[in-house]
Amino acid sequence: MIKSLSIIFPVFNEELRLKSSFNHIKSFLKKKKKFKTEIIFADDGSQDNSYNLIIRYIKSFKSNKKIKIKAVKLKRNLGKGGALKLGVKSAKHDWILTSDIDMSVSLFQFTNWINQKLINEKFFVYFGSRKHEKSIVKKKRIRNILGNIMRFLILTILNIKIKDTQCGYKLYKKRIGKLIFSKLKTFGFNHDLEIILFLKAKNIKIKELPVKWIHKNNSSLNIFWDPIKMFLGIFLLKFRNF
Repeated sequence: MIKSLSIIFPVFNEELRLKSSFNHIKSFLKKKKKFKTEIIFADDGSQDNSYNLIIRYIKSFKSNKKIKIKAVKLKRNLGKGGALKLGVKSAKHDWILTSDIDMSVSLFQFTNWINQKLINEKFFVYFGSRKHEKSIVKKKRIRNILGNIMRFLILTILNIKIKDTQCGYKLYKKRIGKLIFSKLKTFGFNHDLEIILFLKAKNIKIKELPVKWIHKNNSSLNIFWDPIKMFLGIFLLKFRNF
């Protein structure tokens, strides 16, 4: 049974999407179950107005004993993994959920997991998986092609058998999440792969769960350069000791 939850959103230059994200968060907090919740915006050194918008939103929100909202900020852009590391460090509740700020996976997905009794004490780490047989996925064809190529490389080079390593929707028991991110050294898109390799070395199992995933425009992902960076990062992780 989940009694308290920290939700961490990594943010980098997201001013165009924050308003709709704030509305989604507000809706979730109104309808969620009675567990304590804290929302943590982890700003990855944004160069636009993102952090100011977040601070304004926090000031407008009336916190109470059940709900807290706060922001943490990196002085410079490190990457998604760096922002999550900072966010996890400040998380206080029993479980930690990481989620992309574009809400490509709704916060209500977590509620669905609870209602379907998919979270239990047998696992301490859950990955949302777009490749799960029960998942519903709407995304552009080019992203699907790139994803399949990367999955092949990840399996071949790193022997990682997780079907979807890159979905940002992940749930950790606090002590495991704190341990993972305190050791994290990879701050770019490959941070997910380092997490998996770390868990594998510690014999901590990951359970993949279904998600409803919808592609959102205005992503900071660079279709050309980011896959190249990730490809190089895979080889660097190949020679890391865990």
